[in-house]
Amino acid sequence: MSLLAALASGAQAVEYRSTARHGVIFYDTPADTSAKRFILSANIPFEVMSEQGDWVRVRDRDGTLSWIKKSDVSTRRFVQVNRLSDVRQSADSNAPTLFKVERNVLLERLDASNTGWIKVKHRDGQSGYIRIEDVWGA
Repeated sequence: MSLLAALASGAQAVEYRSTARHGVIFYDTPADTSAKRFILSANIPFEVMSEQGDWVRVRDRDGTLSWIKKSDVSTRRFVQVNRLSDVRQSADSNAPTLFKVERNVLLERLDASNTGWIKVKHRDGQSGYIRIEDVWGA
C-alpha cells in the first residue's frame, strides 16, 4: 500500500504544448551542435517531458524523444486528430455535427473539461467540441 501511495504522489499531469513556428528543429541532445532529428511545422502538438536551461525535452505523437529550444514552444495549444471525427455543437454525442475532420488535421484547443470533450477551433474559424480520445495532444 505504501508503494502505491509513493507512486501516486510522484505522478504528474501530462503537459502538452505546440510548436511556435514553421521549421522548428528537433535535436538529439540539448545543444545547437547536436544531431538534428527532424523539422516540424507550426502548431504541431508534443508532450513536455522535462526542461533544462533554454531547452525542453519532448515526446512526439510517435513516441520519439527529442529536444527543442524553449523559444520554439508556443503559448497556443493545438491538437492533432487521430481519425475521421465529428466536431459537435456542444459537448454531447447527441448534439448536431458541425463538421467532420480528417486524420492529422490540426485544431486549436480552446478549452478542456472533465467531461471527455474539448472545445476546438478549425483554421477556417469554425469551433465546436470533439471527443478527447479522437485527438492527440489534449
